[in-house]
Amino acid sequence: MEHVQAYPPPAAPSAYPPLATPVSVIGPQYCHPQPVDLAVVRKVLSITEGNFAVTDINGNIMFKIKGKFFSIHDRRLLTDAAGNPVCTLRPRWQVFRGESTEEKDLIFTVKRSSMIQLKTKLHVFLATNPKEDVCDFRVEGSWLERSCIIYSGESNTILAQMHKKHSVESVLLGKDKFMVTVYPNVDYAFVVALIAILDGINQGE
Repeated sequence: MEHVQAYPPPAAPSAYPPLATPVSVIGPQYCHPQPVDLAVVRKVLSITEGNFAVTDINGNIMFKIKGKFFSIHDRRLLTDAAGNPVCTLRPRWQVFRGESTEEKDLIFTVKRSSMIQLKTKLHVFLATNPKEDVCDFRVEGSWLERSCIIYSGESNTILAQMHKKHSVESVLLGKDKFMVTVYPNVDYAFVVALIAILDGINQGE
């Protein structure tokens, strides 16, 4: 009988393998070496500013999103907990640094590639990629089920993923709450900006 050499089983991959180089889009200060879990709370019935809050798992505010898109001149502003502007979102799904809307401060642009059968597929192009032949990031999944995943380019490398969190309290208070896990070394402010864009697109804004 032929002897078969027994090898130890391969090590199980880490649940959140750290990326070789940090994915910094808005700023390196938003890249952490450990996974970052965020809770996103939308006030479903609210038409006032500040209808969107992002907290850590302990309920501490990390970001707020103010403003709505009713016309081409409107914008949404992503601020940190202290109210300092992080980036500005325009209705054409362009994201600018701080409160600017000038071309020189453009960070990235999001383009819808498919919204068929309630499935979401978005392509994200950095300002440093003006040809837009190949996307720098992409978003796929179901916004309706709050189960979108953010990937690096056209690869299968996951940068962040959303998962729904239902509660009776959320329903009674007219709030929509879901969780987002941002993988190590990934810019979590960038992920929050993408979620704000997903929200706007799916509200038809």
